[in-house]
Amino acid sequence: MEEFMRCYEKVYPQMYRTAWLYLQNQQEAEDAVQDAVLAAYEKFYQLRDREKFGPWIMQILINRCRKRRKVWFRREENIEEISPSQEKSLSREPDFAMASAVRQVFGELKEEERFVVALSVFGGYTSREIADILGKNHSTVRSGYRRALQKMRKKLEV
Repeated sequence: MEEFMRCYEKVYPQMYRTAWLYLQNQQEAEDAVQDAVLAAYEKFYQLRDREKFGPWIMQILINRCRKRRKVWFRREENIEEISPSQEKSLSREPDFAMASAVRQVFGELKEEERFVVALSVFGGYTSREIADILGKNHSTVRSGYRRALQKMRKKLEV
C-alpha cells in the first residue's frame, strides 16, 4: 500500500490534468482518475517494473477516459448556467478568451491527438513513453504530435 501511494503521488497531477483536458468536465475527470487508481491498485501486484508505474497507470486512465467518452455526450455550457463560483474562477484567469480558445481547439482534435498533446505538454512524457502508453510506433507519435500542434496553431491564428 505504501509503495503504491508513493508511486501514485508522483503522477496524480498529471493524471488529473490529462483526464480533465480529455473529458473537459471536472467531475468526469475526477471520476475517471478515481476509477483508474482503483483499477491500478487492484492490479499493482502484477506490475513487475515499478519504474514503469507512470506510463502503466496513464494507460489505465486513458482507457477509462475512452469508456466515459463513449457513454457521455459532451455538452456546451450555457453562459446562464455558470455558477457564481465558476464565474469567480473564470475572472481570475489571466486571459480567459485565449484559454477558452485553446480549450476549444484542443477539444476539436481527434481523440488520439488529444492524448498525445496532453501526455506530452501536461504530463511531461517523452514521445517514446507516449508510444509505449498508446501502443504506437515512436515516429508515429512524434509526427502526430507535430500535426496536432500545427492544427491548433492554424485554428488559433484565424
